[in-house]
Amino acid sequence: MARAFLFVLDSFGIGGAADAERYGDAGSNTFGHIAEACAQGRADREGLRSGPLFVPNMLSLGLGRAAETATGFKFDSGGKSSLASAFHGAAQEVSSGKDTPSGHWEIAALPVRFDWGYFPDTVPAFPAELTAAIIREGNVPGILGNCHAPGTEVIERFGEEHIRTGKPICYTSVDSVLQIAAHEVHFGLERLYEFCKVVRRLVDPLNIGRVIARPFLGETVATFERTYNRHDYAVPPPEPTLLDRLTARGSRVIAVGKIGDIFAHRGISEVRKAPGNMAMFDTALGAMDDAGDGDLVFANFVDFDTEFGHRRDVAGYAAALEAFDRRLPDALAKLKHGDLLLLTADHGNDPTWRGTDHTRERIPVIGSAPGLTGGDVGLRTTFADIGETVAEHLGLARGHHGASFRATIGGHA
Repeated sequence: MARAFLFVLDSFGIGGAADAERYGDAGSNTFGHIAEACAQGRADREGLRSGPLFVPNMLSLGLGRAAETATGFKFDSGGKSSLASAFHGAAQEVSSGKDTPSGHWEIAALPVRFDWGYFPDTVPAFPAELTAAIIREGNVPGILGNCHAPGTEVIERFGEEHIRTGKPICYTSVDSVLQIAAHEVHFGLERLYEFCKVVRRLVDPLNIGRVIARPFLGETVATFERTYNRHDYAVPPPEPTLLDRLTARGSRVIAVGKIGDIFAHRGISEVRKAPGNMAMFDTALGAMDDAGDGDLVFANFVDFDTEFGHRRDVAGYAAALEAFDRRLPDALAKLKHGDLLLLTADHGNDPTWRGTDHTRERIPVIGSAPGLTGGDVGLRTTFADIGETVAEHLGLARGHHGASFRATIGGHA
């Protein structure tokens, strides 16, 4: 039996979503606009990076071809040839939204066909009765924020007052989310987690996708810094996902990064976390070593989104892509005959775009499957095709959503 490794470059969209206009994102293109900025010298930063975007290993897996499939954008590969077993394509999302749970659930062969609940972009953002219940049942003296805002900005605005008063900072965005920032020492990390559990219960009737704990450290605006002790409290998927199907059979699903939180820890055999993309890559490599026949390693590399996409940091995003690309040979070297490594994304977050939120984009579907012929899998009409391909590769019966492209890349290993 084969093994599968599914790596999500969080927010690395490649543009071209057919319904982007509905979300105000027509023309957004995370990969394309980063590449253009690099080529024009607008992503140069002393001591970090300079020049054209250099991602030769992802190009060898077909990233350039995937981008062309998604939007017609042509990225100069510099003559880099594809790996013999590489495959490439793009996928369009059918779920309602451009958020993390929708994207990941659809990748795991469960599209989100319902509409999430959202908070209006007003001040206050939360209904008065919800705010009162949060204060009462969370046993806090009040809340700060109560608005749409980027996470780093609300900590800068309210962090010192939070330390003085003990009031947690509660905020939201265009996603279906209620985020809570609190100081790890002054408020307490475990207390923050327990508080988030209370809020999770309170927002369930509003169909809010996630409550996220956002701990930070520091004593002043100049020293505040978010830590890697983030924790997501998500709604559980309404139907079995690829992960449930695998664990029900007896296979292991090793979740790397925030994958466990996204699926409310359903269908997860083991969770492994690490601070930052490069440490996460080391953790993913260890999981690849430990995976046995029929197992799935499902990894999320969140820094692309949180550190660079939301912060509209083009140079930082480009440098992170180049750093990730330099590590890819380490993962490719661990592949055995019959394995499948697939790189993709859950949505876009174009760092050149207006605002600070996710962008509705198509995603890359690229990878390698030693022993198979690889090739062009085209434009997939749903992210669920990724999950169904992994399912077929690992010997599962076909699910209810999506269509496998396993035969397209070379039949059975």
